[in-house]
Amino acid sequence: MELSKMTLEIFSKLEQKWLSHCEDKKTRILSIDGGGTKGLIAGAALIHLEEQIQSRTGDPQSRIVDFFDVLAGTGIGAIFSAMLTADDGTGRPIFTAKDAVEFVMKNQSTMFKIKNGGFLRRRQRFSDKCIDNVLKAVLRRNDGKFLTLKDTCKPLLVPCYDLNSSAPFVFSRADASESPSFDFELWKVCRATSATPSLFKPFQLTSIDGKTSCLAIDGGLVMNNPTAAAVTHVLHNKRDFPSVNGVEDLLVLSLGNGPLSSSTRRRLKRNGECSTPSVIDIVLDGVSETIDQMLGNAFCWNRMDYVRIQVNGFETEIGEPSMEDVLRERGVESLPFGGKRLLTATNGQRIENFVQRLVASKKSSLPPSPCKENAVSLLANGR
Repeated sequence: MELSKMTLEIFSKLEQKWLSHCEDKKTRILSIDGGGTKGLIAGAALIHLEEQIQSRTGDPQSRIVDFFDVLAGTGIGAIFSAMLTADDGTGRPIFTAKDAVEFVMKNQSTMFKIKNGGFLRRRQRFSDKCIDNVLKAVLRRNDGKFLTLKDTCKPLLVPCYDLNSSAPFVFSRADASESPSFDFELWKVCRATSATPSLFKPFQLTSIDGKTSCLAIDGGLVMNNPTAAAVTHVLHNKRDFPSVNGVEDLLVLSLGNGPLSSSTRRRLKRNGECSTPSVIDIVLDGVSETIDQMLGNAFCWNRMDYVRIQVNGFETEIGEPSMEDVLRERGVESLPFGGKRLLTATNGQRIENFVQRLVASKKSSLPPSPCKENAVSLLANGR
């Protein structure tokens, strides 16, 4: 009994010490949508976000991952998230936000290189080999080692859809830390979530120990906006986030990549019916907007804790907006019971206000995710 009492006291003190790091601090989530091949909107927001962090801290070495506890991304958003969290081996990210965005912009035509195929070579698809080579080259260290989910500075979440199980599959650093059966090479994770069925073949990948396999297609089909998945992950992961009891303990920044579906008149064929590609775009937009609506309701007590950056005023007739256009556009916010409202603050100003809160709460101080395998081994040995 005395030993049990002593053990309880020890664990109680350890718990208090753990929680003291998180006292009065919200767990911060950065989520990046899929959509498109350039990620222009998310890219503009990411560069502005990191520049504002550096400006407010007075430290040019500050990075986005220093002030966020979890990153999530789908498609092009997953590529950004993976690059921003990729660990150089010393616990620091390999890429700055500007590096990551410029890399995607520079290599966009190579990653998404069109090749003709199908009957009479009329069907257009992207080259699997080209995107594979680009992702392999960027998500590896100088010594040639391919980075895996465990080689990230902060927890990372990336969804895809697994044809083998006919269900969504979410790659996560938390699962990778528990078992090598859920640890995958980062380039393959990004490749899996980007495998749009009409443009790429399904992508087969296997965990580093060969025990878990997945036949993946685009994560955007089920989680184009991965914010809800990230919020759910944090709320139910008491091991890594013990101080989170509800959404009131979260601070969330969600970056869109612009609506995929265009204006109503261009969605319709001449006979008044929707084309199949338009229906797919509408579905993806609908999923993203539904998630935004749900989170808007969840954070209605304090809308400052949830910020969604998205462009809504640009149409393809005037061409693709520039990064400056993205930041100058007035923000839009979902209303609790449906609909949206146009805000007076621009996207750039909303990011700046969000950064002010981030910096005020100081750098992330959550301990690194523990490896459950080690803990089990110690208990099994009776020590």
